[in-house]
Amino acid sequence: MAWTCHMVRMDTPHPSLHCNMVMAVNCVLFCQWHLVCENGWKVPLEQICYLIGWLWGYIIFGLVCDRFGRRNGFISALVVALPLGVALCFSPGYLSFMAIRIVFGAALSGIFLSFYIARLELCPPGLRLMITMIGGFFWLGGELLLPGVAVLCSDWKVLQGAISGALLLLSGYWCCHLLFPESPRWLLATRQLNRCKAELCLFSRANGIDTGEDFAEIDSLWRGFPRPRYYSFCSLVGTRLIWRNALILGFTTFIGSGIRPCFARNLMALGGSTPYFLQAGSEVLACISLCITVNHWGRRAVLLLFTILTGFCSLLLLALTQYLFTAVSIAISVLGSLSSHAVVMLSVFYASEVLPTVIRGSGLGIILGLSMLGRASFPMIVLQQRSGFFLHHVVFSSFCILSVLSLLLLPETKRKALPDTLRQGEGLRRPPLLLQATQDAVPLLSHGKPRADYNPDSYAQLASSTKKMIRSNSTHGQDNKALTND
Repeated sequence: MAWTCHMVRMDTPHPSLHCNMVMAVNCVLFCQWHLVCENGWKVPLEQICYLIGWLWGYIIFGLVCDRFGRRNGFISALVVALPLGVALCFSPGYLSFMAIRIVFGAALSGIFLSFYIARLELCPPGLRLMITMIGGFFWLGGELLLPGVAVLCSDWKVLQGAISGALLLLSGYWCCHLLFPESPRWLLATRQLNRCKAELCLFSRANGIDTGEDFAEIDSLWRGFPRPRYYSFCSLVGTRLIWRNALILGFTTFIGSGIRPCFARNLMALGGSTPYFLQAGSEVLACISLCITVNHWGRRAVLLLFTILTGFCSLLLLALTQYLFTAVSIAISVLGSLSSHAVVMLSVFYASEVLPTVIRGSGLGIILGLSMLGRASFPMIVLQQRSGFFLHHVVFSSFCILSVLSLLLLPETKRKALPDTLRQGEGLRRPPLLLQATQDAVPLLSHGKPRADYNPDSYAQLASSTKKMIRSNSTHGQDNKALTND
C-alpha cells in the first residue's frame, strides 16, 4: 500500500525538469524516510525549500560578484558547495537533509551565476549569444545524462557522491587562474586599474602578444590613482531606464518559469519517463531556435514572438483541453514548453546585456531568483492538494498576455557593446520594432556635380571649403553688379 501511494505521488507534475529528477532518483530516499501517503506533503515542501535556496543564492552571490569580483564569487560558492555535497550523503533524517540542501542549492546557484557573467563579459559582441547557447547545451546534456547516471548509481547517496565528485573537478578553475580569470571589464568599470592591467598582461602572454604601450589609453581614462567604486542593486533607485528594463525582463522570466507546469501537466498522460524526455527535447529545440533567430531578427522581436506563442498555447489548453484530441493536446503542450523555455533563456540573456557591468551580478541574480520563485509556485499548489491549479493557469496566462505590451519598451542590444556604467545603461534606447531607421535619400534641392573642394566627411576641410564658397560667391556677386552697371 505504501509503495502504491508513493507511485501515485510520483506521477504528479512538477515545476521543472530538475524537480522531476529529484523525485525520480530519490525513490529509495522517500521510502527510507517514509515520505509517502500521510507524509507525502513533505516532498513538495522539500522542493519549495530547495528552490528558495537557489533564489537566495542568486541574490547573495550576485552581490558578492559585484563587490569582490566574478572569480571570487565562484570560489566562495565552490568552497560552500563541496563540503555540503559530501554532508548530504550522511544526512541522518529529513530535517537535516532539507536544511543542508537549502544551503547546497544556494551554493550551486552562485557557481552558475559567476560562470554565466564571466563567460558573457569575456566574449566579443558577435559571439555572446553563441557562447551562451553552448553553455545551455551543456546544461541540457547534463539533464539528459542524469537518468542514466541515476540508474548506474542505484542509491541516492552514491548519486550525491557522484555529484560532489563532479564539483570537485571545478576546483581546477580555482587552482589555475588562466581557466577562470577575473573579468577585466568589471575591473575597469570599478576603477581597479592595476588589477585590470595585470589581467590583460596575463591574456597577452597567454596569446603571445606584446602589449608594449597599449596601456596608455587605460591610464588616460583616470587621472592619478582613483579609488575603486562599487555599486549594488540599490543604485538603480536614481535611474530611469535601467530599473524599468530589469523589471520587465524579471517579470517575463517569472512568467516563463511559472507557466511551464501548465504544459507539463498534460504530458503526464503519457506516463513513464516519456514526459521528462519530451520536455528535455523541447528545451534542446528551444536552444537551437534561439541560435538561428536571435542574431538575425534581434533580441526584442524574438522574445516578443516566443512570449506570444507561449500565451497562445496556454490559452488554447485553458479553453479547449476537453474538446481536443490527446495527440493535439500533447503537441500544443510540447510547443508551449518549447516557447516558455525560450522565453526564460532569452530573458536572462537579454537582461545580462541590458544591465551595466557594475550591477550585472546583483541585477541578474534578482532576475534569476524570480525564475526560481516562478518554479516554486507549482509545488505550493501541490502542497495544497492541487486545489488552485486552474487559478494558477489562468493567472499566468493573463500575465503572459500582459507582458507582451511591456516588451515593446525594451531596447535592442544586438551586436552592441555591453554597457559598463549606469550612464551607458541609461543610454540604451528603444528602436522601431519592424521599420529600420534609414537616412532620407531625397534631396531638398537639386544638386549637380559635386565640388572637388567640398568633403562632408571631414570637419577640418568643411570650414575651409565654406570660406572658399563664400569668397567665390562674393566675387561673382561683384562681377554681376559691375555688368549690371555697364
